[in-house]
Amino acid sequence: MGKNRLEAFSDGVLAIILTIMVLELKVPHGDSFAALATLLPTFVSYALSFIYIAIYWNNHHHLLHAVKKVNGPILWANTHLLFWLSLVPFATAWMGDNHFAARPVALYGFILLMASLAYYVLSQCLIHVQGKDSVLGSAVGGDLKGKLSSAIYATAILASFANRWVGFGLYWVVALIWLVPDRRIERAMGE
Repeated sequence: MGKNRLEAFSDGVLAIILTIMVLELKVPHGDSFAALATLLPTFVSYALSFIYIAIYWNNHHHLLHAVKKVNGPILWANTHLLFWLSLVPFATAWMGDNHFAARPVALYGFILLMASLAYYVLSQCLIHVQGKDSVLGSAVGGDLKGKLSSAIYATAILASFANRWVGFGLYWVVALIWLVPDRRIERAMGE
């Protein structure tokens, strides 16, 4: 089966996730910058989550650009990824509203870890259908960046209980790692 419906559905879900997150940014009561400053934790949480959703959207686009066909297991693997990403707005709001308390920061990391694992499963399902010698199979390789990200998430979750800022900071580290564009698929496709 073709991949167009999978791409369109995924794009729609990710757009809704971003919309839900921005709706959590409430207008402050008052017209001073001090009133605006009370929103800083919510805004910082939103900014990090926006970056993560953008990273997933970009990488998902590249992943599907390199494939020709999808099947039922791929559809379910993609839905599994979208499930975890759909929880990002909840965790973002909880973390921001509670000024980065340990439990919300740890839950945020757990959702990021599960999304990371779901993305890995999706990529492996795609490689299985396309073949290990396909453009995608050659490009993804051992996926060191993905494995490193998952390890950092797990570390950050545990660190959050000892020092919430260390955990939160590690989520920014992973985001910064992925902000450097991953050109493996583009190179493999000769683009």
